[in-house]
Amino acid sequence: MRSCLLLPLVICVVANSRLPTNYEYYGKDEILSGLSAAQRHFLLNGENITLFSGTFHYFRVHRTQWRDRLRKMRAAGLNAIETYVPWNLHEYQSGVYDFGDGGSDFEEFLDVEEFLRTVQEEDLFAIVRPGPYICAEWEFGGLPSWLLREKGMKVRTSDGAFLKYVSRYFSKVIPILEKHQFTNGGPIIAFQVENEYGATLNYDKAYLRAIKEMFIDHGIKELMFTADSPLLGLLGGLPGDLLVTGNFNAYPEFNLQVLRLYQMNKPLMVAEYWSGWYDHVTEDHRTTDTETYSNVLERIISFPASVNIYMFVGGTNFGFTHGSNFVSTGSNNSGLQPETTSYDYDSPISENGDLTEKFNATKALIEKYSPIKTLLPDIPESPKRVKYEDIKIEEQLLLSTVIDEFPNKIASEDIVPMELLDINNSSGQSYGYIVYRKSNIDLKAGAVLKIKGYVRDHALVLVNGVLLNRMLSSRRDIDGFGYWRLHNSSLTLTEKDLTNATVDLVIENNSRNNFGQLDQFEQYKGLTEEVLIDEEVIKNWQIVPLEFKRSWNEQLSGWKPISNRRAPALYRATFNATLPLSDTYINVQEWRKGIIIINGFVLGRYVTVGPQLALYLPGGLLRDGENELIVFEHFSAPLSVKFSDQPLWGLGNYIH
Repeated sequence: MRSCLLLPLVICVVANSRLPTNYEYYGKDEILSGLSAAQRHFLLNGENITLFSGTFHYFRVHRTQWRDRLRKMRAAGLNAIETYVPWNLHEYQSGVYDFGDGGSDFEEFLDVEEFLRTVQEEDLFAIVRPGPYICAEWEFGGLPSWLLREKGMKVRTSDGAFLKYVSRYFSKVIPILEKHQFTNGGPIIAFQVENEYGATLNYDKAYLRAIKEMFIDHGIKELMFTADSPLLGLLGGLPGDLLVTGNFNAYPEFNLQVLRLYQMNKPLMVAEYWSGWYDHVTEDHRTTDTETYSNVLERIISFPASVNIYMFVGGTNFGFTHGSNFVSTGSNNSGLQPETTSYDYDSPISENGDLTEKFNATKALIEKYSPIKTLLPDIPESPKRVKYEDIKIEEQLLLSTVIDEFPNKIASEDIVPMELLDINNSSGQSYGYIVYRKSNIDLKAGAVLKIKGYVRDHALVLVNGVLLNRMLSSRRDIDGFGYWRLHNSSLTLTEKDLTNATVDLVIENNSRNNFGQLDQFEQYKGLTEEVLIDEEVIKNWQIVPLEFKRSWNEQLSGWKPISNRRAPALYRATFNATLPLSDTYINVQEWRKGIIIINGFVLGRYVTVGPQLALYLPGGLLRDGENELIVFEHFSAPLSVKFSDQPLWGLGNYIH
């Protein structure tokens, strides 16, 4: 029997079982070497290993659920997990960090060391992708928006200004990861250098080498690799220095043969075999049937190749963290494709932790093809979810009142995008809404507002607190005024003369691009060009950054009885939860567009044009006793908040 001196207590308890654990089998009595790709098959500490890995993003799952998801992954037969590390959460302001105790809104999602310890305790190895860019359908691909304050800097290049910030961040995050390398007794067996760099079509090998050297300088000894669509593997990789791996979900034989051409005497690895797909707002819910998923997975494994299944665990884009695809180029915002709050991905373990048919199919294939048998845990039972009773909404804060009473409005002669505001320790505004207010202005009957360029990304226009926008009632409305697809959009402000009027332009950031060519990463939000009324450029604005941070949300006061349900407003309700705190969903079928806040934390966005019509609420965000729920609705509110115990997909009740 192999020694369990190197093993966590949880694993040692079962060390006398007939089958060895992963760490018993590969740890032996001494760890002499890490994951090796110096031959046509992987070796880990000298033993043959086929990697059966699955992606699990710790920052998309509440920490109270990490162990449940990890144990289910191990029960499926996986021997490794893969995760990204999001720069924009861990350095949420320039030079200000949160690794689980930094005080940001996401603090309880960010203890990466606790996550890695739990990975090892659950008998799994880890593949880590620290960036700096991660894609992940994540806001700005994981890059912090405050980078945009550096004029002329080119992100994801060997530009010295960009590498300076990467180096500073890596000096904080890499030492944390370094301690948990396999050869140091931890779970991490491999690191990715950058991510899908071939898709930038930017042949900057100096940049990739700089990232690799930063890893080495901070003590990284484990295997390093790049990952791209196989046909872009040479453009996005360093085949002589780093293992080239592939990302795809079809034509496995062709894609693996392409990888083989790059490195004849190295093992084959699919870094991302896509188990499903993600959803864009206004499109139908995307799924991949189990038969197709299983067929391609079996062809990968039997080729033979190692595989990481992306995603294996679905997650949630809490807050304002979902990304966008960007099918336009340069400053053209018309091709923005915002993703949904849910990142369920139609994965083997769903967003809420349920096991799907793909889980069983994966488990069966690993049992069939894995040459090494190790001890697997029993599959944990998923706790039942709760459908709370409807809550009548009786309290309201009109958006116009919130803007009126917002302290420390910022005076600005010109329009300024949110990233360039001098707030948050000179880091600008990353998320939420930005309001441009013009007070004491005289408007003639028929006065026309013109917003030059593109709205970034959704504009509500109020005159004296009255919303002028068309009600969101169909997917076609996204092509009209107030949304990101129009260039040089205009709107009539009044039908009669008004004196000393107040005009508010409330702009929602619907997320920055997360993928593609480099000119698609210049993502300023709010307004970036002039605003005119009757062809006269308007100057001297008051700017209000509505960030919806937890500290601000928790101090909201002055709630009034509901006076107007057809106006932009915040609505408040409370409900009681009891131990054990159970998961649920907020049913948004009767709402139009906005955000939901639970106990001060922004749960996510909703929009009635679908496809997501219920927001997952994990029990870890609830309290024993009274819980506060706030909805910021852009258009029109129903009478109550409703719940569900299941996900809901489709179109809202008012869409025609």
